[in-house]
Amino acid sequence: MTTNADRQLVIIGAGGAGLAAAQYAARANLSPLLLEELASGGQALIIDNLENYPGFPDALPGTEFARLFEEQAVRFGAEIKYSGVQSVSRRDGLFVIQTDDGELTSLAVILATGAKHRTLDVPGEKELAGRGVSYCATCDGPFFKGKPMLVVGGGDAACDETAFLANLSDRVLMIHRRNRLRAQKALSDRTLHNPHIEVRFNTELREIRGNTKVEEVTLLDNKTGSTVNHKTSAVFVFIGSIPQTRVVEGLGVKLDAVGYVVTDQRMQTNLPGLFAAGDVRATPFRQLVVAASEGAIAAHSAAQYIDELKGEAYR
Repeated sequence: MTTNADRQLVIIGAGGAGLAAAQYAARANLSPLLLEELASGGQALIIDNLENYPGFPDALPGTEFARLFEEQAVRFGAEIKYSGVQSVSRRDGLFVIQTDDGELTSLAVILATGAKHRTLDVPGEKELAGRGVSYCATCDGPFFKGKPMLVVGGGDAACDETAFLANLSDRVLMIHRRNRLRAQKALSDRTLHNPHIEVRFNTELREIRGNTKVEEVTLLDNKTGSTVNHKTSAVFVFIGSIPQTRVVEGLGVKLDAVGYVVTDQRMQTNLPGLFAAGDVRATPFRQLVVAASEGAIAAHSAAQYIDELKGEAYR
C-alpha cells in the first residue's frame, strides 16, 4: 500500500470528538487536518451554560468552551480548515476526501460528524433553543431543579431522560402523540408508575412561548382537536437523532439498525484506516466528555495504524 498521501490523517467534524482527536493526533506528530463545514464546537455551541465537563467547576458558555477547545488543538499543531466534505472514497489504498475546496488524500480518516437532533419544527423551538428548549436532560436538567418541565417523546431515550428529570423535579409532564409509549415495556412501566411523572397520550406540542426563556407551551389533543396552554420552565425534546454519515455512503461502512457507525473499542470501523468517534458512533451514552474520550482513542488508534502502514510500528 502506498503511503504517498497529501495528509497522514484527516478528521471530519470539529465537535468535541473531532477537536479532541485533532489535539491528540497533533501531539502524536501526525500534523492532522481537521475539516469543519460551519464552526468548531458541535453541540457545545447550543449549550447556554456548560457545567458538567470535568475540570470546569464554574459553568461557562458552550461557545467559550468550544473556543478554548479549538485554541488548545491549534496550539498543539492541528490545522483547522473550514470546508464542507461531500464524500470519502478509496483509491490506490488511500482515502480520497472531496471537499468544497477540492480533493485531498489521506492515510487515515476519523469520522466525527456527529448527529443532528430531530426537531419538532414548531414556533418558538429554534428561538428558545438553549434558553429552556433542550435535547439533553443530563446537560440541562439541573438548571431546572424543582421547576415544571415538559418532555416530548415516547421511546427508550425519552423514558430514560424523563426518569433522570424526575429526580430533579416532581413536576415533569411527558407527552406522546400516540396512545401508548413505544419504549421497551420495562422502561414504559417505570415511567408510567413514577409518581413524579405525568404522561399524556395523544398529545402534541404546537408552540413554545417566552420572552427570553421558555414560559408556556400550547398542547394539542389530537383526538379531540382541543388545545390547552401549559406553564413550564423547560421543554426537552427526545424524538430521535439523525447520525451524519452521508459522506461515507458507498464505502460499505457497517452501521447499526438506527444508522450509527459501528466500531470496536479502538474506534476502528470495519474499514481499516477509517475510525469514528462521538455522536456519529453507536454508543450507549452521548455526552461531550464521552465524545472527547472517543476522539482521543480514535487518534491514538489512527497513529498506530499509520505506523503500521509505514512499517514503523512499535514491537
